[in-house]
Amino acid sequence: MRVRIPRRSLHVQLTLLYAVPFLISGVVLLAIPLLGNNDATPAGPVADPTGVAGDAGHLDRQFTTSAWAVAGMVTVSLLLGWFVAGRFLRPLRTITATAREISASDLHRRLGRTGLHDEFTDLAETLDDLFRRLHAAFESQRHFVANASHELRTPLTAERTVLQVALADPDATAETLRSACQDVLALSDQQERLIEALLTLAHGEQGLQLHTPLDLAGTAAEVVAARQQDAGRRGIRMRTALDRAPATGDPDLIERLVVNLVDNAVRHNSPGGWVEISTTTTATGGALRISNSGPVVPPGEVDTLFQPFRQVGNRRTRHPDGHGHGLGLAIVRAIAEAHGATLDARARSTGGLDIEIGFPGRASR
Repeated sequence: MRVRIPRRSLHVQLTLLYAVPFLISGVVLLAIPLLGNNDATPAGPVADPTGVAGDAGHLDRQFTTSAWAVAGMVTVSLLLGWFVAGRFLRPLRTITATAREISASDLHRRLGRTGLHDEFTDLAETLDDLFRRLHAAFESQRHFVANASHELRTPLTAERTVLQVALADPDATAETLRSACQDVLALSDQQERLIEALLTLAHGEQGLQLHTPLDLAGTAAEVVAARQQDAGRRGIRMRTALDRAPATGDPDLIERLVVNLVDNAVRHNSPGGWVEISTTTTATGGALRISNSGPVVPPGEVDTLFQPFRQVGNRRTRHPDGHGHGLGLAIVRAIAEAHGATLDARARSTGGLDIEIGFPGRASR
C-alpha cells in the first residue's frame, strides 16, 4: 500500500524559502565565536586549573546561550516567513477564490485589479480576457442552439400541418394528396439542406484534416460554371478574372466556401445586377475576391452577416426562395478561420458587398 505524502502548499514552501536562508545565516554567525574560542584553548601544561575550569564553564554558558538564540531565530524566521508569504500570496488567493465562483452562468464577472501593477495583475487581466472570450463563446452557442432549434422546428411544424389538413379533408382526392406529399417533400428537402449546412459549419469549426495544395482559380471556375444558369435565370451578370492563386487546405471545404460566397452574391442581389469573381497571387499565397451589387448594407452590420442565423435590421438573412438558412457566410468564416485565412468584408456605398479572403500558400497549423 502506497503512503500518500501530503502536498505542501505554496504558502509553506515560500515560508521555508524565506526562513531557511535566514536561519542558516544566523547559525553560521553564532557558530563562528564558538569555533574561535575552541581554537584558542591552550595546548600545553596549564599553571592554573581553576582558570581552565572557568573557561570551560564560560564556553558551556556561551553554547547554551547560542542554542537558545538559534531556537529563537528558528521561531522568529518561521513566523516572519509565514507572514511575508501570506502577504505575498493574498492576491493569488483572491484570484483563485473569485475564479472558482465564476461559472458558465456567471461569466460576466471579472477579477479586476489586485493591487499594484505586478505579475498578479497581469494574471488577473489574462484570466479576465479568457472569461470574456468564454462568455462570448457561450452566448454565441446559446444563440446558435436557440435559432437552430427554431429553424428545425419550422419545417417540422409545416409538415405536420400539411399532413393534418390533408387527412382532415373528407373530400380529398388523389390529386390533393399528391400535392400534400409534394409539399412535405419540399419541406423535407429544406430540412436536409439545413442539417447539411449545420454539419458543414461544425466540420469547418473543428479544424483541418487535409493540407492539400490547390489553385483557387480552378475551384472558382468550376463553381462559376455550375452557377451560371441560376444567375442567368435571375438576370445576374457574372464576370470573372481568374489568375493563379495558390492555397493549401481541404479542397472540399474551400469549394464549399466559394460556393457559399457565389450563392450569397447571386441570391442577395438586385434584378439586372452583377457579380465579379477574381483570384490573384499574393505575397503569402492566394486571394479570392467576390463583389456584387444588391441592397445597401449598413457598414456597422456587415459583421452580423457572418454570424449564424443573425439578422440585418429586422430581416432574416434567409432568402425568400427557401434555399438559404442564414448559415452561408457563417460557414465561410468558419472555413476561413480553419485555414488561417484572412477575411475582409466591406459594404459598398451603392449596395452589395466586397469580400476578400487571403489564403496562406502553405499549411497553417
